[in-house]
Amino acid sequence: MPRRCPFGPPAEYARLRTERPVARLPMLGGNTAWVVSRYADVKRVLSDPRMSADRRRAGFPRFAPTTESQRQASFANFRPPLNWMDPPEHTAARRQIVDEFAARRVRQLRPLVERVVDEHLDAMTAGRSSADLVPSFSYPVPSRVICEMLGVPYGEHAFFERRSTRMLSRGVPADERARCAREIREFLDGVVTDKERHPGDDVLSRLLAAQRAAGEPDHEAVVSMAFVLLVAGHVTTSNMISLSVLALLTHPERLARLRAEPDRFPAAVEELLRYFTIVEAATARTATADVTVGGVTIRAGEGVVALGQAANRDPAAFDRPDEFDPDRDARHHLAFGYGRHICPGQHLARLELDVALSRLVRRLPGLRLTVDVDDLPLKEDGNIFGLHALPVAW
Repeated sequence: MPRRCPFGPPAEYARLRTERPVARLPMLGGNTAWVVSRYADVKRVLSDPRMSADRRRAGFPRFAPTTESQRQASFANFRPPLNWMDPPEHTAARRQIVDEFAARRVRQLRPLVERVVDEHLDAMTAGRSSADLVPSFSYPVPSRVICEMLGVPYGEHAFFERRSTRMLSRGVPADERARCAREIREFLDGVVTDKERHPGDDVLSRLLAAQRAAGEPDHEAVVSMAFVLLVAGHVTTSNMISLSVLALLTHPERLARLRAEPDRFPAAVEELLRYFTIVEAATARTATADVTVGGVTIRAGEGVVALGQAANRDPAAFDRPDEFDPDRDARHHLAFGYGRHICPGQHLARLELDVALSRLVRRLPGLRLTVDVDDLPLKEDGNIFGLHALPVAW
């Protein structure tokens, strides 16, 4: 269901949560799935070991129009990425990168993130008093950070950014989405091959070195890991930066307080993550056994969508859930998922949002929108919500 307003999920989600919290509904891809919308039930689905994240399963919810032949072709010669895996494969794969994205390690990246943010602010403001924040700031900041972490050439960012965006759009034909995914993987195959010959001080080189030390080199596994880290590492945070700026500019009293008390930005980031909850498809599952959720039995083989957007607006979990309140304690939100598949890059995303937002509003005290909110183009056709453009001036 498309979002018609940047500040909230579709109104139908609230009705589902109230009237049909576990509902069997048709998917855009042609099959049906159970849609779970209450906070407690979403946590139950995401933590139940009988819920599989493997998208190759027949009952997995299909978020975009795809024929069965297209679906099968997309799996051919395709190593499942981390977010498609179940234990024990998922456990082993995640263990290889968990230290790279641990909170302690991410704190050490603050100077890198600050440098990247400042350089893009310098470039955006040089000789100008207005810009579209999406291409000038929101996209390049997380894109460059994840490139530097992984050791991916940032000079190729336009190549993978365009393909990532189209790959995640439900309005793009299935064959083209598959082509975009294939081209990103081919690009990363070359990057990993180069690192096998010329390792550097980066995540992918360290991953390859650890595999060699264990006597288990697996080129395709590293390519698959690079794919999910690169795409997830820039698409999600870039959209959150734009939406967060929009929320702050449309709540001037909240913004004024944050400017006066910048140490409050980490808490504001948690509330922004809850408030927008931009990722949807990542919390889809298939039951591998009969599971009872919210008094309803979901049969083995049936698909489930754990609707984080609805869960994070559940009044049973959050007081005044439709209000943007940076003073609330929102740390128990589900914007990063929950359970074994919780986003491994969550600490990096928090850091990037904290640094990007706090430095942007400090450097540009006159920052303002130059269009009406109703005129902003929304990414309502993608599995990750955001803005196509955010015109601002200062």
